[in-house]
Amino acid sequence: MARRLAENVRNTINREAALFEFRKTDVAPVLIILDRRDDAVTPLLNQWTYQAMVHELLGINNNRINLSDVPGISKDLKEVVLSAEHDEFYANNMYNNFGEIGTNIKDLMEDFQKKSQSTAKVESIADMKAFIENYPQFKKMSGTVAKHVAVVGELSRLVNKHILMEASELEQELACQGDHSACLQKIKSLLSNEKLQPVDMLRLVMLYALRYESHSNNDISGLLDVLRKKGVSDKQRSLVPAVLEYGGRKARGSDLFGNQDAVAITKKFFKGLKGVENIYTQHKPVLYNVLDQLIKGKLKEGSFPYLGTSVLRERPQDIIVFMIGGATYEEALTVHTLNRSTPGVRVVLGSTAVLNFKSFMDEVIQAVQGQSSSRLGSRW
Repeated sequence: MARRLAENVRNTINREAALFEFRKTDVAPVLIILDRRDDAVTPLLNQWTYQAMVHELLGINNNRINLSDVPGISKDLKEVVLSAEHDEFYANNMYNNFGEIGTNIKDLMEDFQKKSQSTAKVESIADMKAFIENYPQFKKMSGTVAKHVAVVGELSRLVNKHILMEASELEQELACQGDHSACLQKIKSLLSNEKLQPVDMLRLVMLYALRYESHSNNDISGLLDVLRKKGVSDKQRSLVPAVLEYGGRKARGSDLFGNQDAVAITKKFFKGLKGVENIYTQHKPVLYNVLDQLIKGKLKEGSFPYLGTSVLRERPQDIIVFMIGGATYEEALTVHTLNRSTPGVRVVLGSTAVLNFKSFMDEVIQAVQGQSSSRLGSRW
């Protein structure tokens, strides 16, 4: 699929050559086309940065978040807009982790309270004039505070209600390191917890299946049986083999878990020795390693062949990444971090969709439907 898209892009560039002559650079820009199948782990994980977390737990659709199901929500907050262009607090905090968001919202509220107290004293014509001049800004700030308090409050409620911190810690262990027998016991223990919702049970079993697909003692069938006993539907359980078909060992070209590359194995060993700063965000998408190797000029041509004769001889300045099958906000954060930490290199990420777990399941169903349509049904 990536090759077909690359050929179509090249044909369009050749056909519309005049459109692409507007700006010559010293180093030609690079378009790298990736397939979601190479990393089916990233869309399965719970997220802990603000933008990614909102999309995972509440869903972002055209910058809009539907809060109508939130207990006790006021009428004017049933749908809110989160836009980095028009919301300074969101722009400054979209990549921050959940702990920092709580502190920053508290500061925002305190600032708002100070300003609202200063506008309470309207005694003279001059006071009135100042109040009217500041009122639009004051009203906007009031709306911003109410909106983010509502969103963060709901995220916090869901995290506590569905023991997402415990689930996420185990997800990260499965994605990044993890001894097989210890992980299996932890999964079975967590699956027995009544607070864990079916969607998070599925995440854990899918991550286990991808991680230990070729392990001689894997117990995928045993875990599927536990899901059945917990009341997870046949249709939802059938998504576990579907994910293996979509992004399992036979379907992907990448070394997803760093088991073959000596550098990756060494990094993993040292990470295990010194521990990690944040157990909830230790996972790095495959995209990070691809871009890191590309910028360093070490990306293997065998795994990422060029289309045509042009070959990158110098460090790239402009990199356009396009991911077929959908990208995630965790990958958007990866690109944001690389752009900030690598002067002279600009990376742009594009994709067919921005995924969370639910939309990724729709993508998986659609992708494997040719072989499995009767088993999976249309939407999960």
